Amino acid sequence: MSSSTATVNAMFAALTDFDVDAAAELMTDDIVWQNVSLPTLRGKKTVVRALRLVTKPSLKFEAEMHHIVGDESTVLTERTDILTVGPLRIEFWVCGTFELRDGKVSVWRDYFSLRDVAWGVVTAVGRAVVGSGTRSRLAPA
Repeated sequence: MSSSTATVNAMFAALTDFDVDAAAELMTDDIVWQNVSLPTLRGKKTVVRALRLVTKPSLKFEAEMHHIVGDESTVLTERTDILTVGPLRIEFWVCGTFELRDGKVSVWRDYFSLRDVAWGVVTAVGRAVVGSGTRSRLAPA
């Protein structure tokens, strides 16, 4: 594993552990976070504020990494992101591109389908209503 892929993995591990401060230490001050089709966030302060919104006990973020590859300046990920909102566990597939500078993430760009996010919500609500303990996996076969 390259140091850049280790950095990206460490950032996601910190976010899963609700440790936004540790994740922020792995970002440059001028980081750009782009969720394609949503507004782009610029600067560590803005990104940290947004991350704090999704790392609360009532609204939790996790990422299940399926593939990660990179060199010293670029990392590509294929993963399932999981947002837990109270009893709802919403899962959706994401591809991410990370650019690193001086060992820190300077660009975090995620690509996902809003249709997959909507399907994740529908599936989560269905599981909550039916009471099924099964979890779907939305990563492509």
